[in-house]
Amino acid sequence: MFSGTPPVGRVRIKGMTEYTDQERQALRTAAFGAMFLVSNADPGFFDMIKESFAGSKALAETSPELRDLLKSGGIPKIPKGSPTEIESNVLAALQQSTAILQTKSPVELDGFRNAVSSAVDQVAAAAGDVKETEAVAVTKVKVALGAT
Repeated sequence: MFSGTPPVGRVRIKGMTEYTDQERQALRTAAFGAMFLVSNADPGFFDMIKESFAGSKALAETSPELRDLLKSGGIPKIPKGSPTEIESNVLAALQQSTAILQTKSPVELDGFRNAVSSAVDQVAAAAGDVKETEAVAVTKVKVALGAT
């Protein structure tokens, strides 16, 4: 870690490892993209609202350090493109996030995996019953995280 203020392009979250802007964006894309994948697996306007609140609540219940990391940087960027391209990019971001945390802060990896896993579980269950398409998306997310 650097002493004092981190160099430009790096962010230090209170008590956490320093992450570059690119690493922080990958972590945020992974977390919020995973929730989007599950929500989008069974689209519906009102369900989407319930699912968004459920996923956000799950992430809000994480450690203060992880919350700060996920809140930093403004509105999360969800990959664009066809559903297949979005899925591919989100799953790649999940794998990249796992690699970033394994390298930079292995102690934070389990917290990230647990937070994202909890969030996607809650997103899938938010509208009542979990559809098969949502269950498949949850499984893909957890496999990409190495949480299975």
